[in-house]
Amino acid sequence: MPGSPNPGGPGIAPGTGTPPGQPGGRPDPIREELARMTPDEKIGQMVLVGLDGYTVDEHAASLIQTDHVGGFILYKNNIQNVSQLAALLNRLKSDNAGNPAPLFLSVDEEGGRVSRMPDEVHKLPASAVIGRRNDTDLSRAVGGVMAEELRAFGFNTDFAPVLDINSNPDNPVIGDRSFGSTPDAASRQGVAEMRGIQDGGIISVVKHFPGHGDTSVDSHLGLPRVDHDLGRLRSFELAPFRQAIQSGAEAVMVAHILFPKIDPAHPASMSPAFMTDLLRREMHFDGVIMTDDLTMGAIVQNDDIGRAAVQAVRAGADLVLVGHDYDKETAVIRALQRAAQDGTLPAARIDDSVCRILQLKHKYRLSDAPVNPPDVTRLNRDIDRVLGRIG
Repeated sequence: MPGSPNPGGPGIAPGTGTPPGQPGGRPDPIREELARMTPDEKIGQMVLVGLDGYTVDEHAASLIQTDHVGGFILYKNNIQNVSQLAALLNRLKSDNAGNPAPLFLSVDEEGGRVSRMPDEVHKLPASAVIGRRNDTDLSRAVGGVMAEELRAFGFNTDFAPVLDINSNPDNPVIGDRSFGSTPDAASRQGVAEMRGIQDGGIISVVKHFPGHGDTSVDSHLGLPRVDHDLGRLRSFELAPFRQAIQSGAEAVMVAHILFPKIDPAHPASMSPAFMTDLLRREMHFDGVIMTDDLTMGAIVQNDDIGRAAVQAVRAGADLVLVGHDYDKETAVIRALQRAAQDGTLPAARIDDSVCRILQLKHKYRLSDAPVNPPDVTRLNRDIDRVLGRIG
């Protein structure tokens, strides 16, 4: 993979999700790819799933070969060591060979306590440590070496950086994952890290829109409620996301947080007020919108997961994350398939999302080609150079 993505890939007409025609009447590769896809293949591209254990079991294989999922997320409990991780990612790629598009192969690699790399790989510090250095060149270098780590194993997508502002000392989930307690710190250092990840040829998914920093409930366990209005969000929580979008953010993860003064009926991850009105229309974001993990307590304790997935897409999500439990993953896929068949999700709405997903995969030249296990000594040497700058 090249050191930076191809900027000349086909784009999407703002607000439509439809690739524009190619100059001189040449066929558009995304339009052609979309036209060849079956309805179930399109739905599959809109779902990103997890798997159990250290190998590809029959459930994971079925999600690829029968349900045509768009990608996988790996967690720490999927990763044993360097050779196992490379083999697992290569097997996922191999099993995907018959599908219309390469897989998103994703991970939460933030540094600090949210790191999924094998133990043999040297660890980067938490974002708060980087933020205190107040050095955007350093933050960009950290993003670059994160990308190098991920690319070495065969990943192509990082759910990072965290753009939440650490404004609530009682927050149980953000804390040192944030670059700082002010909009300026989170914006400047977070966007620099995003650019470093992108420079390294890895898709950066900024999170957790519209801001998880002032919550006092962990959305893994329950549904956080924040009583801010849009005026407060515009002046504080949204600042890092606005800066990221202006600086070329290509994917945004939306959080499971209820803002009753803005949408009393839906968390942000299922809300048209947040994903369509705010993120698309007001903030002019035309990249991929994805949900946080729908298996989190914030969703499954309050709704049927299939219904939640359909509502998320109707509200503006392009990609739904279902990180755990094969039964929940298939329930989401079947619910989306039924919604496509009965018109709850119109064909044009599905095509809109799949176009954005395919555009991002094309731009970063995603491939199902295998990689060799990395030279860990060399990789650690590059990490240590950045660690030396942190002190």
